[in-house]
Amino acid sequence: MCGIAGIISSHPPLVQPARVKIMTDTLAHRGPDGEGYWINEAQTVCLGHRRLAIIDTSKAAAQPFHYLHYTLTFNGEIYNYLELKATLRELGYLFTTNSDTEVIPAAYDYWGIAFLQQLDGMFAFALYDHKLGQTIIARDRFGEKPLYYYAAYLQRGKFEQFIFASEMKALWAIGVTKQRNGTMMLNYLTLGYTQNPIKATQTFFNQILSLPAGHYLILDASNTKVTLKRWYSLLSDSTNTQFKRSLGNEQADIETFSTLLSSSIKRRLRSDVPLGMSLSGGLDSSAILGNLMNQHVNRLHCFSAVFPGFSKDESAFIHQLSNHFSDKALHHHFLTPTAENWIDQWQKFMYHQEEPIQSSSVFTQYMVYQLAKREGITVLLDGQGADEILGGYQKYMPWFLQQLLRERKYRLFLKEKKLLKANEFLTKWNIKNLAAAYFPSKAAKQLQQNARKAQNGSAFINRDFFQQYQNNDTLTKPVIKELDDILFYNTNTQGLQELLRYADRNSMAHSREVRLPFLDHRLVAFIFSLPAEMKIKDGFTKWILRKSVEPYLPTSIIWRRGKIGYEPPQQQWMEKPIAKELIMESRRKLVDNKVLTSQVMQSPIQFSSAHSAENADWKYISAAAIL
Repeated sequence: MCGIAGIISSHPPLVQPARVKIMTDTLAHRGPDGEGYWINEAQTVCLGHRRLAIIDTSKAAAQPFHYLHYTLTFNGEIYNYLELKATLRELGYLFTTNSDTEVIPAAYDYWGIAFLQQLDGMFAFALYDHKLGQTIIARDRFGEKPLYYYAAYLQRGKFEQFIFASEMKALWAIGVTKQRNGTMMLNYLTLGYTQNPIKATQTFFNQILSLPAGHYLILDASNTKVTLKRWYSLLSDSTNTQFKRSLGNEQADIETFSTLLSSSIKRRLRSDVPLGMSLSGGLDSSAILGNLMNQHVNRLHCFSAVFPGFSKDESAFIHQLSNHFSDKALHHHFLTPTAENWIDQWQKFMYHQEEPIQSSSVFTQYMVYQLAKREGITVLLDGQGADEILGGYQKYMPWFLQQLLRERKYRLFLKEKKLLKANEFLTKWNIKNLAAAYFPSKAAKQLQQNARKAQNGSAFINRDFFQQYQNNDTLTKPVIKELDDILFYNTNTQGLQELLRYADRNSMAHSREVRLPFLDHRLVAFIFSLPAEMKIKDGFTKWILRKSVEPYLPTSIIWRRGKIGYEPPQQQWMEKPIAKELIMESRRKLVDNKVLTSQVMQSPIQFSSAHSAENADWKYISAAAIL
């Protein structure tokens, strides 16, 4: 896990190690264990690296890394590097380190660009091929690791310079303009969007693009061309997965799921530095903990945020887990973030995030990783991603029921509707849901119209700002015919990406590495090959996950009713005098930037909970922080 940066240009004066060093200096938090730079003989490619040493901490594994006729700067982890090295050794390749780094150029040398399909991991890297004079920049399947770039063009299709880095601040550091994207800002303030669903490259800043997950770039400094290509498709992966489900055999499916999850967790334990996990008390992180204990990991540090007296506090469930595994050497570390913590660290926190966030839950995660740093634990496992691929959110329940109606499974529909409501997973079902079941295309158009109306009716938005940046195309909604359609959309287009950005910035702000077992691509592909009834069943979400952990988790954790979002007491925080000052200061900043009208200054403050739909003032402070 590291920070990477580089410059590619046919003009040598633009390709200077000093410029790259300025960029990597801004990424020092991502890699405090070392730094390195390399420039080719033609002075057209310069790569930089900041190192967080995780696997093979020796100097031999430092980067930029040279192997055969390749030079690499790499951020992330290749979890199956041992298996790949064994395969490549049989093919005649030699390795001089114990790191996962050198498997990338070796694998590329043998398989070509198809080697990306061989990688099980999270990554963003730039690999320079000395023979071809080309640079390949690639990002992992789901976008766990970030990669931003800026291209200055002399003419259409030919760049003067191409600059990339792990974070946008590195690009700003060498003069890339920090120019806000008005449409992204408008959609965030009015609808809470942090992504553009029709243009994955777009960020909150016009000059800077994000390399989409599962894509790669090919750059050639000699002809100054850049080509963007997709290398991963979840749809193809789930269709062609080698782990086929067993038709009519639920137990076989559960066993396959369990095997894949256990394998994913086991691979993510590979580390030469201390490892622990973040534990919320919910099903997903509890499942990882139970699996670790089942794999005989007897000593583990767990980090949790708790809020005694708060209705959404999870500490009771964490203590249940502690009691259940009382024979293991579990070391629990707790913290209780406060409004004072939030205000004191807000500017630094948003410096690391760079783009707006949805709620104070993200700040709570930031403090959990801060605690891990204080305790000397470098790598943490986390349960993120399970809700998106397994249907864990309450918002998915109507779509599941609509699918049952479309498929004429009326008895099952009535049964699941009753049980989901009894188990507190279904809060809303009406005639609109019934219509959406049979007219999904019309439902999608209606949802888009609703978004447009909500945006048009948003209070205090400056009308000139609105008219300049309003774009109906960015409000496009997907046509949902079955549960997997919305899960696919949230995993690939809008939803998971923002959560991964939060986790990456929060962990790396404290030089920690976060690993997500539920995003093993083999596991994800298998889950998407399953029918909806294996994900939501008997009135419970994530049914196959619950069944898989029955052997080693307490029933009270497995079959918890309702969905509690990971959240702090945001409403109480916002009522503090110091928070009110920040809110009014943020409003003023948005007024001065002609984003809001001056009338907002007389409007009462909205003290909202973390997941409330009425959270305009939270959006104001988050948006103002990036201006």
